[in-house]
Amino acid sequence: MTAPWEVQELISRWWFAYDQGLFDELSLLVTEDVHFTVRTDTGKTDFEAFVTADVHGKVDVMHWQTEHRLDSPSPLRHNGTNVHLAGTRGEDALFQSYIFVTQIVEGKVSNLSTGIVTGSVRSEASNLKISSLHVVLDTEPSRNLRDILAADLT
Repeated sequence: MTAPWEVQELISRWWFAYDQGLFDELSLLVTEDVHFTVRTDTGKTDFEAFVTADVHGKVDVMHWQTEHRLDSPSPLRHNGTNVHLAGTRGEDALFQSYIFVTQIVEGKVSNLSTGIVTGSVRSEASNLKISSLHVVLDTEPSRNLRDILAADLT
């Protein structure tokens, strides 16, 4: 059974390696059949093409991750928070978390994005690895939760 701290450790290593451009290390953190998706919650931003992907397999996922990171600002910090287990699917442990992404603008921290991250991990060659990673970036303006829930009922 996968322990919650193991998932937290793996996801933390993923974001750190990604931010630092440690592509060889990133590659070690995913399974051969990894599935990666990223999109915004609205699909209506000026940067959709840059932040949208649906990629399968380690080679293709790592190619997308590398190209995307090389075209992104540095320093860049993905802060994975509230990582927790959400169940199992076969041999995979499912997880959910948030991300809070920052960059530096004019010498100050600048909020870049937030989002929801879901995915799965499993043991491969005696190491816990990411088997799926799905990122949905927040772009919808915040509203009162009561109004959102009421709209969902109609």
